[in-house]
Amino acid sequence: MTVPNARMVSTSTLINPNKDRRLHKRIALSLVGRLLDETSADHDMRTVDISCSGAMIRSAHKPQPGAQIVCYFNDLGRVAATVIRPVPQGFAVHFNAAQHKRDKLADRLTWLFNKDRLSLVEDRAAVRVATSGPAVLTLSDGSEIRCRVLDISLTGASFEAEDETPLVGDIVIAGNVRGEVVRVEQKRFAIRYKRTDEI
Repeated sequence: MTVPNARMVSTSTLINPNKDRRLHKRIALSLVGRLLDETSADHDMRTVDISCSGAMIRSAHKPQPGAQIVCYFNDLGRVAATVIRPVPQGFAVHFNAAQHKRDKLADRLTWLFNKDRLSLVEDRAAVRVATSGPAVLTLSDGSEIRCRVLDISLTGASFEAEDETPLVGDIVIAGNVRGEVVRVEQKRFAIRYKRTDEI
């Protein structure tokens, strides 16, 4: 099914700075994801409400106001944020994003907010967000693979290796994230994140 232009569907629900003390009005939308705190520790989270400039997050982990975190939202991808204040069920954050990034977030949030009522569907279980940058992955035997990040999602990521690629089934470590190689095509390969209970 053709997805309608997200800006044409209930955009006023998201962006209406004159009706709220916040710059952008938040909508009640539950998105699961993970957050990396300032020590690079990984924690589960879920949004209570969200806009293109910030969110209320429910999580067992409650960083202090002013803490810099990185949020990996299901369906949105990676967003850097600053913790604003604690609340009983979690904490509020302000997204540290340029205007063009906020515009993309607003479009995506509008689509997510309207997709059920419009019966919209997507091909992927978790939307991947295109990105770029160098990365070094470590194999189980300690050897390293130098590569470039192609895209990331809540469930995995894909890379392009400089030299040798890993094999399907190999376990790799990127920072504090562990993953299993699920696809290899020439220099490109994809991994699926493995949770602690899978290891």
